[in-house]
Parts: sequence; structure tokens; C-alpha cells
Amino acid sequence: MKILNEFWVIIPARSGSKSIKNKNLVKIGGKPLIAYSILAAKKNKVFKKIVFSSDAERYLKIAKKYGNCILHRRSKKASTDTATELDVLKDFIKSHLKLNKFLPKFFVSFRPTSPIRYNKTVNKGIKLFKKNSNKYSSLRSVNEMSETSYKTVRIVDKKLSSLCGKDFKIDKYDMSRHKYPKTYEMNGIIDIYKTQNILRGTLLGNKVFPFVVDDINSNIDSLKDIDFVKYFIKKNNFKI
Repeated sequence: MKILNEFWVIIPARSGSKSIKNKNLVKIGGKPLIAYSILAAKKNKVFKKIVFSSDAERYLKIAKKYGNCILHRRSKKASTDTATELDVLKDFIKSHLKLNKFLPKFFVSFRPTSPIRYNKTVNKGIKLFKKNSNKYSSLRSVNEMSETSYKTVRIVDKKLSSLCGKDFKIDKYDMSRHKYPKTYEMNGIIDIYKTQNILRGTLLGNKVFPFVVDDINSNIDSLKDIDFVKYFIKKNNFKI
């Protein structure tokens, strides 16, 4: 097996979403969500190959329409709702190596549920990781949260409690946000993994590069998110 000094995109698109039926096929701006990630990958000259991975033949046919992708039909084991992205990548690598004896040095994950993805941001993330890949095990893009996670609470025994453990003294979680450390949320714009780590059975590792971006977090997980993304795309004339 030969490891090429290349970046390949992996677009994981499982069918059967529980929050929104066929979420990855929801149409925004006249195109299904999966099209946004494929077209963004095609637009970037860094990527040598685009891998579209799904458990559904319908999804694979749509992907074929939008780009020249390597179409990966997942095994049953990698198609369950508990399967991780590591499971999907390992499944692809196993099937790919049966016909080809080469892999890229890096896989870049473009999640379909984050359709607003700027080429400039992607290139910046790749450049930063290439420069620091000896010090980090992977890269994950994040946004600074408008409200710190330190003010997040749960309901325990019908009372407000701290997020971890049982602390009902809520006054300490109700101070100005500037008194707490900054916290960040992962946005699915770009994640970069090392193939060698995947082959060893890990995905992110314990030295993840925090790629902080100011771009809008368009991660879709609810109907309200879909309405917001539609509004943003129309208002800002966003085009792939």
C-alpha cells in the first residue's frame, strides 16, 4: 500500500435521519444538501479525489449527478445509526484497497449538514494543518459560542443543576459571560484526519488543532435551522 501526499474529501451522507426525514436531501436554493458539499469540493483545486459515502442507492445516484465522485456503498455494519465517522472511513478504506493499492495522506470531511462553506476558509484550514501536522493529530473547525458553556444547566429532580454533577447553587452560573473562559462549538465546515491514524483505529487523536472561524455556523439539525440557512443563502446571495 502506498500513501500519497494528497488530500481527499469524504462526504458522509447516511439516510434515515431521525430529526428530519431524509435530511441530507432537503432542498435549499433548488439543490439537495448533499450537492453543496460535492460542489464545494469540486471547486477546490487542492483535493485529488472526492469520496461520497452512503448506505442508500438513491443518495449515490444523486451524488453521481453533481460530481465525479468515488461512490462508496457502505456495508451494513457501517450503515447503522450508531456507526461513527471512523467506522465509515475504515469501511471505505477496506473496500478501496481491494481494487487500489494507494491512499491519501489526509482525508478532509465535508459534512452535508453544513452547506455554507467558503473556499477561502477551507484553504486556510488546509494551509494551517499542513504547517502544523507534525504537532497535531487532526483539525476540527469551530466557532466561538455567543454564550459560554459554563452557563449551561440541566434539570435534575425538577430543579436547575450544573451541567456536570449535582450542583444546585445556580448563582455561580449566572455571572457575566466575561467572567468565564471562552467555549467553542464544532461546526462541520472542515475536519482533517490523518490516514495513518485511521489505519491505527483512531480518528481525531488527542492533539486536535482548533481551527477557529468567523463564518456562519450553518449546521442543520432542526427545521428552524433549515429556515435560517434558506434565509441566509437568499439574503447573502450565497453560491457554490
